Parts: sequence; C-alpha cells; structure tokens
Amino acid sequence: MAPTTLPSRGLSRRHFLRQSLAFSALATLGPLSHLVDSLERDETSVHLLMLGDWGDENPAPQSVVAAGMIEYTKRQALTPQALLMLGDSWYGELAGGVHSARWQTQFEQMYPPEVFPGPAYSIAGNHDYQLWPDSKVAAELEYARVGRTTAGPTRWTMPSLWYRFEFPAKNPLITFLALDSNMPFADGSAKKGRSFTLTAEQQAEQLAWLETELKRSRTTPFLAVMGHHPVYSDGVHGDHPVLVRDWDPLFRKHKVDLYLAGHDHDLQHLEFEGHPTTFFLSGGGGAELYDLKIDPSQRGPYGQKVYGFSHLSVTEKKMTLRHLNGQGRSLHAFTKTPDGKIEIVA
Repeated sequence: MAPTTLPSRGLSRRHFLRQSLAFSALATLGPLSHLVDSLERDETSVHLLMLGDWGDENPAPQSVVAAGMIEYTKRQALTPQALLMLGDSWYGELAGGVHSARWQTQFEQMYPPEVFPGPAYSIAGNHDYQLWPDSKVAAELEYARVGRTTAGPTRWTMPSLWYRFEFPAKNPLITFLALDSNMPFADGSAKKGRSFTLTAEQQAEQLAWLETELKRSRTTPFLAVMGHHPVYSDGVHGDHPVLVRDWDPLFRKHKVDLYLAGHDHDLQHLEFEGHPTTFFLSGGGGAELYDLKIDPSQRGPYGQKVYGFSHLSVTEKKMTLRHLNGQGRSLHAFTKTPDGKIEIVA
C-alpha cells in the first residue's frame, strides 16, 4: 500500500509541516545556515554515523566527506560507537577482491580507527553486486570474516547478506535489521544486462526472515531497518515498487520507527501522514550527486543534492537524526520519540 499523498504544490515548508504531519517544530526551518550546529549532551546517548554510496573510483569527493566526518567528531568532542555503511561501497573494479588495496585506502585509512573505533555495519548496494569481473559482495563477506589490518582485525562488519544486531551490545537502545534490497523487478525478472540482484529464492527467504524478526517481542525502545535502496525517495530513482509491495506493509503493521537507505546520491528525510516509519536517506558519501525529482515541499520535510553524511544518536526517550554536509555542518535535524512524535530541531 502506497503512503498517503501529502500536500499539493506551492505550500511553504512551514505550512507543510504544520498541516500534514504531527510535528511540533521549535521554529520555522528557515535558511539552512540557521540550524543549530551543537549537540545536546546526554551521557546515556549512543552515537552512530552513517553514509551511503561512498566508494567511488574517484576518491576525491569521498575524501572531502570523510574529512568532514573527522572534523565533526573533533568539533563536537564525539567518539562514534559505530558506523553504518549503507551500500555501494565499491564502484568499478575491486581488483584482488579481499586483498584489494582499496580496502586500506578507501575504508581503513579513510575512516581511521582512532576516530571511528567501533564496528562498521555494512550492507550490499547494487554496485557491489556488479561483477567486475568477480563478485564484490563475496569479497565484502569474506573481508568481514578474515580481513585484517596492521593494527589487527578489521572493523568491517557484514556477517551475511541480511542480519540483526542490537546496539549497544550492553543495555541496547535500538534494534537494527540490516537487509539486502537488491531485488528482481516486480515480474521476477532482472533488468537486461545487469548482474546485481538477489535470486528469487533469496528474496523469498529474506522476506520470511524479516517478517519473523518483526514479530519478535521488542527489547529496545527503537527499531530500525536499513537497506541500500529507498522504499520511498524524492530522488531520480523514485519509489521502489517491490519494496513498497513487500516491505512497507510490514513496516506499517509492526510499527518500524526508522528506515535507513542510500542509492539516491543526496540527503533526504521523508514522512507520510499516518505512517509510523521515518524514511531517512543518506547517499552523499562520495559518488556523483543526483538531482532531486520531487521538491521537498511536496514530500518532505527535507531533501538536498549535497555531499555529506548523517548522525544518529539514541537514548531511551528519543532518537536524534541529523544530516550534515561535507564539512560536517548541520543541514537538517529532528528528534523522534518511541510513541512517534517528531520535532524538527532548528
């Protein structure tokens, strides 16, 4: 079932939030430069940084975003406990597979362990599935199993194509279901000439696993699902018909709090009236940017074509999500409580 269509063209963002969503904004969104750049301090918070679509063959934009992430942690006196890598980790050839030099230059050194000491939870994107000539997904799974650096085991964490983890491990506050969103098309076929897709059997197996996991009793205040492809997107790829058909009804039924994705090379935050799930897209990690197809005033509250990354902090009482540009400056931020109340932070 598709979400309710939200307000028509021509509404201001302030009017959009006030009329269409159960938001309680502290102030009008206004110019992006007016957003508060400092973090609310809470000793009980856990902090995770995320980015998607980062491992381009031209590493220059990725380097800028990575430097912005490092600068952000220094400016905020923040040590992220984990990274969420939202897919499209490797564009082009990963020569040597698990032994490729790109693991060091574009992952281990790009996101240094002295700044990001925790695990880097990873999922597969469509470019990871491209055979070049060998499977990069197979290399990613193998690197998670045996990968090592001169300092010891890698932080790259990808135990299987789909998996569950709770964070932090002790007294967890949020449950993650990490999925593989690389689906055959609605008729069961793959696009001609493309090599990135689960098999139909894997697709059915994962869907059954997802439903089983969602039926489990909640043990944390928040539940998040992460997949490379957006279910809904204002970007060039648009809404994903198979995920809308298969995943969205489960998100509604089981009141999933948050869906994290990349794939469209931009930053987005989508809310739909009556829908329990926040859709949060972070695809600005380093690959060439895409134009938005739908203005955020129509389906928002936020979207921007910009390089950047995102920050998720969680306590028992609320999640705070923040989009940041390549220099680590806040572009958009909001909070969400376990009962679904959303507040724009301005």
